[in-house]
Amino acid sequence: MSERAAPPGKLALVQALVNTLDVESGADALDTADGRAPFGLTEDTAACARELRESLRVTLLAHAGHPPHRAVAPLGELLARAPLVVTVDPADGSAALAPVDDGPLLFRIAAAVAEAVAAGTWNRLKACEADDCLWAYYDRSPAGRGRWCSMQVCGARAKMRRYRAKGA
Repeated sequence: MSERAAPPGKLALVQALVNTLDVESGADALDTADGRAPFGLTEDTAACARELRESLRVTLLAHAGHPPHRAVAPLGELLARAPLVVTVDPADGSAALAPVDDGPLLFRIAAAVAEAVAAGTWNRLKACEADDCLWAYYDRSPAGRGRWCSMQVCGARAKMRRYRAKGA
């Protein structure tokens, strides 16, 4: 539910997939054809995308130092199914990992993760610690210690709960 800017590079795809589920309302964009379309998914492939989404969410929670919200297939096991190849740009000689096939969402996610790891940005993609949110956000804080997708919403709620719990 964040108003934060999109993450760099292909991490926007990872963020978009994780944020297809609104935890608070239970609305899942992958339930509709319009929600699946940006990811090239069909009704038949949506279940695999949901499994990938929740594995990503658990990893993003770990990036922020939070425990998993539920048991899921380990992300590494899912990404191991996605073959990547090294591509070299003939113009400037730069190399990158790319999916063997641009079709399956898993392949594109694996390439996005590989790019982010190489760029040093992977650990800055996090999931909000608020149990009723768990929204993916890119932590642009100088120390990389962001905890909420939005200080104005989730952060303020958490601080108010702590304040009230103290009895003040």
